[in-house]
Amino acid sequence: MSPYDRPTRVPSQGVDLRLTKSARLRRAAGLITLAGFAALALASCAAQVNQHPTGDSQAPGFFPGQVVTIQGQEAANLYPIVFAVAAVVFVLVEGLIIWITLRYRRKPTDTALPVQTHGNNKLEVLWIVIPFLVVSGLFVGTYATLADTEKISPTPDVTIDVTAFQWQWTFAYPGVLNAAGQPISFTGAGSTGPEMVLPTGETILFRLHAQDVIHSFFVPQFFRKLDVIPGRVNEFQVVIQDEGTFGGQCAEFCGLGHSQMYFTIRAVSPSDYVTWAAQAQAQANASPEPAPSGAVTVAVHAVSIVAGFDPNTVTAPANTPLTVQFTNGDPAVAHNFAIKAANPDGSDFIGEPPVQGGQTGSFQVPALPAGTYTFYCAIHPNMTGTLKVGG
Repeated sequence: MSPYDRPTRVPSQGVDLRLTKSARLRRAAGLITLAGFAALALASCAAQVNQHPTGDSQAPGFFPGQVVTIQGQEAANLYPIVFAVAAVVFVLVEGLIIWITLRYRRKPTDTALPVQTHGNNKLEVLWIVIPFLVVSGLFVGTYATLADTEKISPTPDVTIDVTAFQWQWTFAYPGVLNAAGQPISFTGAGSTGPEMVLPTGETILFRLHAQDVIHSFFVPQFFRKLDVIPGRVNEFQVVIQDEGTFGGQCAEFCGLGHSQMYFTIRAVSPSDYVTWAAQAQAQANASPEPAPSGAVTVAVHAVSIVAGFDPNTVTAPANTPLTVQFTNGDPAVAHNFAIKAANPDGSDFIGEPPVQGGQTGSFQVPALPAGTYTFYCAIHPNMTGTLKVGG
């Protein structure tokens, strides 16, 4: 008797290898449960929304939402093709598995193995050639898209130096200098981060720097995410097509304050950008406002993210404007001075601009009623101290 004629019942033990009805039901229930979990996982992925404090968000779903750059649109155009190929492969494979399971399931009358077929040259050639052509087509399309989106112009219209640190951003404009010949820059503070103003229709080069750990520069509407790595400058280039305000954030977990690493990009017309740059330059060159008459000066020293402030407790008179002489002793990180619920409307006072590492600055705090307040660094909220305002 050949191996293919061997019965599935073992007479010596009386074991019937056929699936019982209850076993088939259990198997079907397991498949349905697995499919349900897969559907829930896909639904949760599709429902992810990039919530930004400014209200900007990327539309949820399997496909890109609004894409506002030429380079991002090229990559987004490739996405439906890849998705369609993946969907066809999934449906074909899963459909064949289900069809084979149902068509060739064991019947109560089956007592022997069916006829076994080994080898089919036509099928084997087919399932080698078709995947090869599909993968080759995807490779060519991806390579062509990458070649276009990764181009770097030697003469961009605008260059932005992006510096990421725990847990905020600094945006510097090498093409817009202050009176000292230094690029004007904006460092984030609080939960919204800094704003970057850019022109539409012009070539913009981003140069990404990291001061401490790995971060990631992510703007959903750019359809682009690039890591920011210490000791390395990563670059990419875009041309923004649409005016508007677009939210961005760090997309690489970088520590306790990672969730606060937001920023905003405001795209304006080229003429409006020129106007904004002139205003920003004039503001950077303006003399600081003098301290209010009768203001009391208090000194605060930022030591480090871990050590916090020295002194940790500061006293001041009530109903008197304060000038905070701020020294940043942290050589590589910017800090600032903020007070919780210090404004008349109950919002926090946040000193601007932040003081860069190793430098000094001052913040003008309005008069405060008597009480005990918490002061902190808006860039590193774990750095806190106590401000006691007397009666």
